[in-house]
Amino acid sequence: MRSRSRLAARLFVVVVGLLAAASFLLQVSTVSVASQQQAPDRSVAPKPGPAPALKLPAVQKRTLSNGLPVWIVELHKVPVAHVSLIVKSGSGADPKGKYGVASLTADMLDEGAGRRDALQIADAVDYLGANLSTSSTSDASSIDLHVPVARLGDALPIMADVALRPTFPEDELKRVREDLLTSLIEAEDDPESLIRFAFPRMVYGPQHRYGTLSMGTAATVKALTVADLRQFHSQHYAPSNSALIVTGDVTPTDAVTRLESAFGAWKGTAAPAATIATAPQLTSRQVYLIDKPGAAQSQIRIGSIGVPRATPDYFALRVLNTILGGSFTSRLNQNLREAHGYAYGASSTFDMRASAGPFYASAGVQTDKTSEALKEFFNELSAIRQPIPPAEVEKAKNYVALLMPRSFETTEALAGSLAQIFIYDLPQDYFATYTQRVRAVTPADVQRVAERYIQPEKLAVVVVGDRKAIESGISSLNLGPLKIVEVGEVMK
Repeated sequence: MRSRSRLAARLFVVVVGLLAAASFLLQVSTVSVASQQQAPDRSVAPKPGPAPALKLPAVQKRTLSNGLPVWIVELHKVPVAHVSLIVKSGSGADPKGKYGVASLTADMLDEGAGRRDALQIADAVDYLGANLSTSSTSDASSIDLHVPVARLGDALPIMADVALRPTFPEDELKRVREDLLTSLIEAEDDPESLIRFAFPRMVYGPQHRYGTLSMGTAATVKALTVADLRQFHSQHYAPSNSALIVTGDVTPTDAVTRLESAFGAWKGTAAPAATIATAPQLTSRQVYLIDKPGAAQSQIRIGSIGVPRATPDYFALRVLNTILGGSFTSRLNQNLREAHGYAYGASSTFDMRASAGPFYASAGVQTDKTSEALKEFFNELSAIRQPIPPAEVEKAKNYVALLMPRSFETTEALAGSLAQIFIYDLPQDYFATYTQRVRAVTPADVQRVAERYIQPEKLAVVVVGDRKAIESGISSLNLGPLKIVEVGEVMK
């Protein structure tokens, strides 16, 4: 009886297995037939669906007792807060002869403040699980605090000390200055860094503020003193020139109470805003060559003086630049990287500032393909002025419009986006109408701004590379007068 039971059990297992196998084969067969009947057409790219609706968080505005504006956006998904103090003065406010003072002032804010030295500030911030940073651009300086919301009350007094009560200790200034000077020396031997200094100097000249990078030069950095930093701070870091932006897991009532405690006693009036004169546009094409013997690549930047951030052509230029060199599938990148393999990547940008910043196209190219790459650059710079197919314009508009939500992905990104509205006095509905305004750009708009702002016969061509290997090839293109520029002329 026991053997019959075992035999029956085994037969049952076999039957169940066969039934399962048959069911599986039937499913596979069904899927196979269905897939053959509904095979996707892989000969064409799938069409994108409609863009999802973007719901922007509300900005709630308050004012502290000293007149300091506070912009608050509640985001309660993650228990963190981001606080940015934006000061509407950057390197554009540097006095002549003291280029680099705004940048160095920002660098020194957290090197000693209130009753803490640099190490004590760093230890206190780390203990709170926070991050505190300072920075400066052409048009603004900022202090940013990212902190678990449970520690916001402990972190704000540290941030306030850094922003309002920096001590600018002499020994720390010496160390930071030496680091900057080392960076400047290293830049002279690195073609990729060197062209960042060379291009604006050739386009704007040494007297215009945009002709020198925000960090200044070795001569100006060496000359800056603690008194210079204190003076810049007292003249520009004031409630009348600033705003606080708070994003994250906060409520307006609680945030304002905490900010009033930390920043409400801040007094002072900022100096009148600096006005940067618009530099004269180039009138002819000029080629500049900076010799770096043995350079493995030639660094190329081709451009001119562009437009200020306040230009009414902003959205048309965003679409135009996306087509030319503002995305991976742009014309420049497809030409120099994909079609010819001259460069790892090629791009273009309109660097828009309070005054007209530079426009340039750039790439690091193989030394032995320098002249060929230059030729292709000008092929694209000329072609972009011709009517652009509507489908290409539509693709660029989709790219620009659909990229915008990234500006709201994190508390930090959102604070940075709101800072742009404050710094450049943009309309309060700027982001709410952003996609609509991008969509309104027409092929005719793109051609108009291309013809107006990209004029190949009025561009500066700046090349950093091995002169012995590339000069004859560049000269053979007859792009314009060729001037050899010494490294010292670029960096002084």
